[in-house]
Amino acid sequence: MIGSATALHAHSLNTHSANFFPIKTALLIATHNSHKTGEIQAMLGERFLVSDLNAHPELPVPEETGATFEENAIIKATAAARVFEWLVLSDDSGLEVDALDGAPGVRSARYAGEQANDAENRARLLSDLDSAAARGKQRSARFRCVMALFENNRLLGTFNGAVEGVIINQERGSGGFGYDSLFVPAGYCETFGQLPAEEKNQLSHRARALEQVKAFLQNAGYLK
Repeated sequence: MIGSATALHAHSLNTHSANFFPIKTALLIATHNSHKTGEIQAMLGERFLVSDLNAHPELPVPEETGATFEENAIIKATAAARVFEWLVLSDDSGLEVDALDGAPGVRSARYAGEQANDAENRARLLSDLDSAAARGKQRSARFRCVMALFENNRLLGTFNGAVEGVIINQERGSGGFGYDSLFVPAGYCETFGQLPAEEKNQLSHRARALEQVKAFLQNAGYLK
């Protein structure tokens, strides 16, 4: 099992005083998406020693065969939790567009093909919406996120978050990733790609799911 660094006592000493920092609990994010890891790290703060699959190439990468975000989140976390001894958090998230019957959905990262990049996925989304003749409020959509939390190969819980909005006709903003530059959250004029990261992280689907994770960890004694 991997996980000997479950906690880290960091301290620095000088001739006048000793400064001790809180113990950090190891948390593995079961993703290779560094943007996603960065968002989660920023929202969790400094209490956790966060890593992801980029730092653990020995961990398996399962095929995402689930029909729902929850099924895929559990599949991803289970694969890592069988090897990583401590806390493992995964998420499966994506965009649901009403005019496309919920697509891209669980195929959001692969909407334009198995090897598609973000730009190709966005291009297909706009093309499909044009084909569906969807205009204005007919382009209603939501980002949805489901997180799965494991410890010692045991599922502790799943946590859900969503944010409603609309898909615009052309990209705006260079921030974020995925479909962010096409999605305007309800009550805003800016896309997720235009909003400052701090503001996006307060209202995003991932933030809403992670708030539930944080509440769970607080109640379980991981957060003091």
